[in-house]
Amino acid sequence: MKIFDYMEKYDYEQLVMCQDKESGLKAIICIHDTTLGPALGGMRMWTYASEEEAIEDALRLGRGMTYKNAAAGLNLGGGKTVIIGDPRKDKNEAMFRALGRFIQGLNGRYITAEDVGTTVEDMDIIHEETRYVTGVSPAFGSSGNPSPVTAYGVYRGMKAAAKEAFGDDSLEGKVVAVQGVGHVAYELCKHLHNEGVKLIVTDINKENADRAVQEFGAEFVHPDKIYDVECDIFAPCALGAIINDETIERLKCKVVAGSANNQLKEERHGKMLEEKGIVYAPDYVINAGGVINVADELLGYNRERAMKKVEGIYDNILKVFEIAKRDGIPSYLAADRMAEERIEMMRKTRSTFLQDQRNLINFNNK
Repeated sequence: MKIFDYMEKYDYEQLVMCQDKESGLKAIICIHDTTLGPALGGMRMWTYASEEEAIEDALRLGRGMTYKNAAAGLNLGGGKTVIIGDPRKDKNEAMFRALGRFIQGLNGRYITAEDVGTTVEDMDIIHEETRYVTGVSPAFGSSGNPSPVTAYGVYRGMKAAAKEAFGDDSLEGKVVAVQGVGHVAYELCKHLHNEGVKLIVTDINKENADRAVQEFGAEFVHPDKIYDVECDIFAPCALGAIINDETIERLKCKVVAGSANNQLKEERHGKMLEEKGIVYAPDYVINAGGVINVADELLGYNRERAMKKVEGIYDNILKVFEIAKRDGIPSYLAADRMAEERIEMMRKTRSTFLQDQRNLINFNNK
C-alpha cells in the first residue's frame, strides 16, 4: 500500500502510529479533515490480519466520519483510532493510559469515543490521561447509553423518507420490516409501535426478536426471509453490505431506512435502488443521532439541546432528497455532496478569516 498516494487521493491530514512496548499497544490514529473543527471518531479494537489492513481501516473509517459529522451539521471533522489486538484478551489499563497520552499529545486535533471492541470503561481509563474523549461514564459528564438517541434519529429520518416516498410523513398503518432487533432497533420499534406501525421483525438472536413480538405485537420471520416480505419500509438495523445484487431483487418495499452502517455493499447498489423506485435514506445521515449526542458532551451535556439537534435529522434527510433532484443523482451520492458542500463553504469562510489575520500580521510588521 502506497500510504502517501492514498492520503493524497482523499486529502488526509495526518496518520499517527502509536506504540508502547510494555503494554503491547499498537494503534493508528487517523485524522482526515479538520476544516469544520477537531476530528471526532471512535476507537476500534480488532484482530486485524496485518498492519496494512489496520491502516486501511483507520483511513476508511476516518474519512467516513468526516462525511458523517459534516452531514449532521456538527462543527467537527473526521478521524478514527484502531488498535491491533483481541478485545477479549489483549486489553490492559496501561494500554489505554498510553493511548490517552498519545491523544493528549495531539492537543485537541482528535477526540475519541468508544466503538467496536471498546467500552465505556476503556474510555474512563483514557479520560485519566486526556480530556479529549467522549462516551465516558455518566459520572464524568457522559450522556449515557446512546441507543435511544440513535433510534430517535432513525425514526425521524424514516418519517422524512416516508414523506418523500408517500407524500406524507405519517407512519400510521404502514408496514415496516426491521432486520435485527438489537439495542437501537428495539428503541426504534417502540417509536414505530407507538405511531401505529405494523412491525415484521427478524434477528439471528431469537430472544431479541421474541421481545419485539411480545411487547409490540410484531410478526416474526426467519432471517433469510426478511427481504421477501411485503412492506412499505425495510429497516436494516444489523449488518452492513446487506443491500446487494441478490437482496435488491427480492425487496418489496418503497423505502429503505435503518440504523445499520455501510448498508450498500457497493456504491452502484444505491443507483440500483433508485432504478427500482425505492427511496433510500443514506445510512450515515439517518443514524447520526449517536455522534450528535456524544458531540454535545463537548459543550457540557444538555439532553434537551442534544435531542433538538437529533430532531434535525428529519430535515437533513429531506435536504439529501432535494440535492438528489437538483443534481439528478441517487440519494447516496447526494448525501456525500451535502457533506462536501458544507465543508467547502466553511473552508472558504475560514480561509478568508485566516487571510485577514495574515494581512494584519503583515501590516503590523511594516
